Amino acid sequence: MSLPVLSALAAAPAPSPSPSTTTGVVTPTLQDAQEKATHAASWVEENWSTWLAIGLRVLLVLVIAAILRVFVRRAITKLIDRMGRTAEAVDGTALGGLLVNVERRRQRSQAIGSVLRSVASFLIIGTAALMILGTFEINLAPLLASAGVAGVAIGFGARNLVTDFLSGVFMILEDQYGVGDVIDAGVASGEVIEVGLRVTKLRGDNGEIWYIRNGEVKRIGNLSQGWATAGVDVTVRASEDLDHVRSVIGDVAETISKEEPWNERLWGPIEILGLDSVLLDSMVVRVSAKTMPGKAMSVERELRWRIKRAFDAAEIRIVGGPTAPAEEDPLDPSAAVAAPSVFANAESPQSVASSPIPAPAAPAPSSVPK
Repeated sequence: MSLPVLSALAAAPAPSPSPSTTTGVVTPTLQDAQEKATHAASWVEENWSTWLAIGLRVLLVLVIAAILRVFVRRAITKLIDRMGRTAEAVDGTALGGLLVNVERRRQRSQAIGSVLRSVASFLIIGTAALMILGTFEINLAPLLASAGVAGVAIGFGARNLVTDFLSGVFMILEDQYGVGDVIDAGVASGEVIEVGLRVTKLRGDNGEIWYIRNGEVKRIGNLSQGWATAGVDVTVRASEDLDHVRSVIGDVAETISKEEPWNERLWGPIEILGLDSVLLDSMVVRVSAKTMPGKAMSVERELRWRIKRAFDAAEIRIVGGPTAPAEEDPLDPSAAVAAPSVFANAESPQSVASSPIPAPAAPAPSSVPK
């Protein structure tokens, strides 16, 4: 091949490669991308109003729920604070005002406020959640049905827990007892050291702690509400002068009413109620006094102590028991000697009749010779 031909072939442009039909890769074009963007923009343009309406509705529900929750909780807090500041007398007297325990009222108010705030928050938040789900067009019928079935199952399975909780709520609302009260709950008795919605703790007389479920309490005897009564029965001989006995007890009552700490524990004058019973050899004088709650036993012991000392000084004899034992006459020495008996005489008909029958005598030997 000549040199001019080779130079012409070298100067000729290289042929462009044809697209391969075996790879299967389609290169997106600018027109395809433009169509997709147009479809997306049209879809957003068609649904943005719906999204905006749903978002505004959800935002409105959340704002209203938050505002309502804050308003309700604040209203409950103000109501509880007003209840705590109000210390009206029970009977409109100064004595009734002393019956109100500030600390106990504060604890009770806090417990009631906590329960009310929790219930209000649960109701408001639950209602807002259901309204938001309804905004998204979610069918709430299956959800509510499932919640109802779950509630029934939980109610049957935890009915004791529900009973304890409701009993605790009503005990707090009705102020049946509080911390520091001495109560008799039937199953146990002692001083209340903690009041819960499910369990109440008591400190027994021997220092033990009783855990009582509120749902098991059928009756409550509160020994610390209002006032207590101290009663003392003084048994003296029936021959004592009643006026003298009344005078001595009156002096004791006047003295103890002026001394500390008994003047604070006594919420009323010591009264001599009179004769509680009269027997042949004794009589019982009843003394009573209204005392501070929980202080009746100490006042009774102090009254017995002082009355005994005053009676000893006044030479008034106190007899023990409801009846005074009668003085027994000395025994007759001859009482231990048995009465004479007819059996003591061996020749008496009774002795002869009761004597054993003698055995028959043996026959005498024969004297005839063989």
